[in-house]
Amino acid sequence: MISNRAALVAVIVALVAGLLISLAIRPSRPETETASAGTSGGAEQESQPAHIRWRVPLYISENLPVLGDNPVYVADWLKRASGGAIQLDLFDPGEIVPAFSITDAVREGKVQAGFTWIGYDQGKIPASALIGAAPFGLEPWAYMGWWYKGGGQQLTEQIYAPHNLMPILCGIIGPETAGWFRQPITSLSDFDGLKIRFAGLGGRVVQRLGASVTMLPGGEIFQALEKGAIDATEFSLPIVDDALGFARIAKNNYFPGWHQPYSTAHLVVNLQIWQQLSESEQALFHTTCTAATGHLLAHGEAVQGGIIRGFEEAGVTARYLPMDILRELKTVTMQVLDEEAGKDADFAAVLTSQRAFEEEYALWKRLAYLPRDL
Repeated sequence: MISNRAALVAVIVALVAGLLISLAIRPSRPETETASAGTSGGAEQESQPAHIRWRVPLYISENLPVLGDNPVYVADWLKRASGGAIQLDLFDPGEIVPAFSITDAVREGKVQAGFTWIGYDQGKIPASALIGAAPFGLEPWAYMGWWYKGGGQQLTEQIYAPHNLMPILCGIIGPETAGWFRQPITSLSDFDGLKIRFAGLGGRVVQRLGASVTMLPGGEIFQALEKGAIDATEFSLPIVDDALGFARIAKNNYFPGWHQPYSTAHLVVNLQIWQQLSESEQALFHTTCTAATGHLLAHGEAVQGGIIRGFEEAGVTARYLPMDILRELKTVTMQVLDEEAGKDADFAAVLTSQRAFEEEYALWKRLAYLPRDL
């Protein structure tokens, strides 16, 4: 049976696909400056030479399922819809830019744009952590409501403009797993002394509980687990984590993903380059990324069940965190969020905006959706 939420995602994808078709025919314009070619995404045939050709580093490998498929989808549809006039040359992490340095490279003009999880900017743009994933925050479709209709897009653009960056929401997924652990988690004290890979604000929370937190890009996590440099890790959806091999070492996979109930992907463009684009070109980027956001959510929701079904054969136990632990994690999370808001005005503005949206959205959510324990 298809759920109301899955149906909503399907409608979003269908509507935006229609917009893509309507924008597929565009007038030609004088050729703009192009970049050197790398690994090209998109269709093989072109009806005209590329007017816009950008080098685009990725925060995650194209070879990984779901997340890696997303930038390829975007590059392909931009090329198709523009008749070959817009091309993105995609580069895996480390090929031209490290995964955690993408926005720096874009800001400085070393590359024209990049695909990233915007939360990696937390050290220099604290509010980015909330924009990328807020612990105990909005569900993904509610985040889309906040971004497109609740002021989230405008607020994010204002925050990133002084950094010479134009962030475009270009993907969203549902909850990550709560992590892969060698030993079961029975109380918050189990985090004390635990060496764990953790990202974003969730990392601040488990650090508060005594964990030793390490930030690693996806391609380095398995080796760290295998060698014992870390005891546990979180990263992404079950299908992504499975592809990275975590189940071969850590046999306890916990749910729900309290630390990242949504995770976003953004196409971040150098602001000066963005401002040189025509209105129709900017519209095509926005439209394609809106389509990609719905498509990625649909894709991510569709393929997790089969991976979880195979856990038993792999010797993995899927566990749900006890309710008392979740309540305690939420208490600590709210303390951390309020403390961060007191340190940074932009963080406070985003947190206030998201909480106000969530409060009003809760009136609809409580009445509209079937109860989980029905």
